[in-house]
Amino acid sequence: MTPKDKQLSLRIYLLLATLFITSLVVSNLIFQKFFYWYPLNLRILDTQLFEISVGILPYPVTFLITDLISEIYGKKAANQVVTLGIFASLFSMLIVYTANVVPATPWSPVDDTLFKTVFGNTAIAVLASMLAYLFAQFVDIHIYHFWKRLTKGKHLWFRNNFSTFFSQFVDTSTILLLLCSFNIIAWHKFAGLLLAGFLFKVLIALLDTPFLYLGVYLFRKRFNLKPNQELNPF
Repeated sequence: MTPKDKQLSLRIYLLLATLFITSLVVSNLIFQKFFYWYPLNLRILDTQLFEISVGILPYPVTFLITDLISEIYGKKAANQVVTLGIFASLFSMLIVYTANVVPATPWSPVDDTLFKTVFGNTAIAVLASMLAYLFAQFVDIHIYHFWKRLTKGKHLWFRNNFSTFFSQFVDTSTILLLLCSFNIIAWHKFAGLLLAGFLFKVLIALLDTPFLYLGVYLFRKRFNLKPNQELNPF
C-alpha cells in the first residue's frame, strides 16, 4: 500500500469511528422518547408492535459500521472502536451528571425540573446501554469473524445478518432488564418491548445489508483488496 493510500484508509477509519461514537452517544441521550411505527397497527403482549424508543434509531448504524470495519480493517480495529465507544459513553455520562447538578438561573429557558425530566435518568440509561452495548458489540464482532473464518470470506450477507441478529437480541434484552430493574420502565412492558425492539433491529439489519455490500465493494475497488485481505490503518 502506498503512503497516500495508507493515509486515506486511516482517515476513513477515523470517520467511521466518529460516526459510530456519535450514534452511540446520541442514542443514550434521546432514549426516553418512545414512538409508534404507524404502518403496523398491531398489539403483542400488551405492547404496540414497534412501540419503541427513539434511541433505537441511530443504534443499528453502530452494528453496520462495526461489521464494515471488521470486514475491511479486521477484528482488532473493530474492537478498538468499541472500546472508544465505551469511553465516550462514560465521558458523556459525566458531563450530563455535572450539568444536572449545577443549578439553573431564574431566567434559564430550561430550568432544573425540565432538565432533570429529560436527562435525569441518563446516567442510569448510559450505564444500562453501555453494559448492553459492551456485550452485544463484542458478541457481534466475535460471531462475525467466526463465520468469516468458517465460510472462508464468502457469504457476506450471512455473517452480517446472523451476527447482528444474535447480538441485537443480547443488546435489547440486557438493556430492558436493567431499565426495568431500575424502575425506569414497568416490568409488564418488558416482553412486548423486547419483541418490538428486536424485530425492528432485525428489519434494519436486513435493510442495511445492501449498504454493507456497497461499502465493501467500494473499499475493495479503491484499495485493490482481495477477498479476506484487510487494511491496516495504523
